[in-house]
Amino acid sequence: MFIFQLRIYWEDTDAGGIVYYANYLRFLERARSEWLRSRGVSQRVLAAQDGVVFSVVGLEVQYRRPARLDDLIAVSCEPTQSGGASFACEQSIWRSSQAGELLLHATVRIACLEVQSLKPRRLPQVMVRELRP
Repeated sequence: MFIFQLRIYWEDTDAGGIVYYANYLRFLERARSEWLRSRGVSQRVLAAQDGVVFSVVGLEVQYRRPARLDDLIAVSCEPTQSGGASFACEQSIWRSSQAGELLLHATVRIACLEVQSLKPRRLPQVMVRELRP
């Protein structure tokens, strides 16, 4: 399981210092991008050379506890399944570390799309290799 840590800043919160609900989606996105980067996969290269981009096509989120201003959070990314043109990730956010309080759990479904037409396209081989159990 890949873990990415980040700090909560003013820009992430509402007037009460609580993370605005939609900002959690940004944190999940960052963790997925960092997971790819940690495996040597560049989304820029995939777009330029393979002609593919990724798009979230499904999302299920359970908000459990709020993150607050100045919290350090840990965001996980664990690919769980793949199809020919899509894959899913289980993701969680904890306060401080994976051993901390669970704040959120999400299942994210991501489609692989052709850059120009935005039609579904088979996952590139580099992604197929990274998604194998």
